[in-house]
Amino acid sequence: MTPTTVEAAPDTLVEVLRLPVWNTLAQRADSIRHTLPPRPEAIVARLAWLRSLTPEQARRAALLDHLDALCGHIAGHPALGYPADDPLPDAALQEAEGYNRQLTALIAAYRAARRNPPARGGGVDG
Repeated sequence: MTPTTVEAAPDTLVEVLRLPVWNTLAQRADSIRHTLPPRPEAIVARLAWLRSLTPEQARRAALLDHLDALCGHIAGHPALGYPADDPLPDAALQEAEGYNRQLTALIAAYRAARRNPPARGGGVDG
């Protein structure tokens, strides 16, 4: 019998989830990026840019930074505040939930598998 998605090990689900979660976060980041004035790369110019934003734009800019950091983390560039050995931080899962029914179901299965990992070996059949 092959395991269903719900019965799969967390490591297997990480591989299934990594790209769709990254894609969802990247799409959200891109949509936010298009609603903001161009963000300069130079530090001094970026500070002036931040100060020029309305409160709503500043909120979206902060979310954009958050989503970009999570995308980087999923791609293997650990983000500050998240364990380097956590391939799918809960914050990334939360930000990806609700945008795609199938992805949301996989995220729920991943969380369940993390809480109750399948037994490995040591039993009568193992």
